[in-house]
Amino acid sequence: MDSPTPDPADALRPRLPSPLRRVADERFERHGVRLLLKRDDLIHPDLPGNKWRKLAPNLRAARGRTVLTFGGAYSNHLRATAAAGRLLGFPTVGVVRGDELADRPLNPSLSRCAADGMRLLFADRTSYRAKHEPAVLARFTADAGAAAGTDPQDVYVVPEGGSNALAARGCAELGAELRDDPEGVSAAAVACGTGGTLAGLAAGLGPGRRALGVAVLRGGFLGGEVRGLQRAAFGGPAGDWSLEERFHFGGYARATPALDAFAADFEDRHGLPVERLYVAKLLYALSTLAAEGAFPRGTALAAVITGRPDAP
Repeated sequence: MDSPTPDPADALRPRLPSPLRRVADERFERHGVRLLLKRDDLIHPDLPGNKWRKLAPNLRAARGRTVLTFGGAYSNHLRATAAAGRLLGFPTVGVVRGDELADRPLNPSLSRCAADGMRLLFADRTSYRAKHEPAVLARFTADAGAAAGTDPQDVYVVPEGGSNALAARGCAELGAELRDDPEGVSAAAVACGTGGTLAGLAAGLGPGRRALGVAVLRGGFLGGEVRGLQRAAFGGPAGDWSLEERFHFGGYARATPALDAFAADFEDRHGLPVERLYVAKLLYALSTLAAEGAFPRGTALAAVITGRPDAP
């Protein structure tokens, strides 16, 4: 008789619910906004924040099969998937955007993936953009099976960023934690790359609470992604949510001196190491929006801290 597949939620030993901490910051308080930090970065040392929430339900569905997924050269999602493969003992294959990277030394992010056992496949940008097309995906799946030494039929595909219906349902638990917290959260905000966390967060918050996504990429595509994920996960629109797309600072992994200065100042004020790709943009956006009067006085605003800076 086959032994049952371990539940990743048990095997990865998460810290749930993640802590919710109030911080005193006059940039919010002078506008009548109470800032709370939802410390999802403390859920797990290798799979922090929304990475754990999105991956855990997908790993249950994968049941130990080879996992194929996608990301850029600095993808936190690739790193989290590789770490999960190491911890749970299943093969992982990552398709990396940009075939020009194949002949270059691996950057620290991809080196970490490789050290955790992930096989890396470098795709040209045209093929990468077409990865959702059946013929292109079938080719990637075949390549992943060959790289991992498994039958392509045994390859489980997780989308870029981990965002699919299962992930959105997993992130609904984040909204439920905030909904039920005694701090009385009235609005919650999260940085967005692929939209899965926002889709679930809004659904889990329930009526009377607002979810805000801060886009970290350019392009204006996230609204459609969130709506599609909610249809797939919940059958239609779920919760009150909106997107703020002014604070990408030029695109993914882009920053400016103003953003760096803000992040360093926030670290000094509150003793919280601020991750630059997502969290810094989120906090900068919220401080600007508070100054613009975007939140009614009396708002208890939860900022979801989805990750930590890389160790030096």
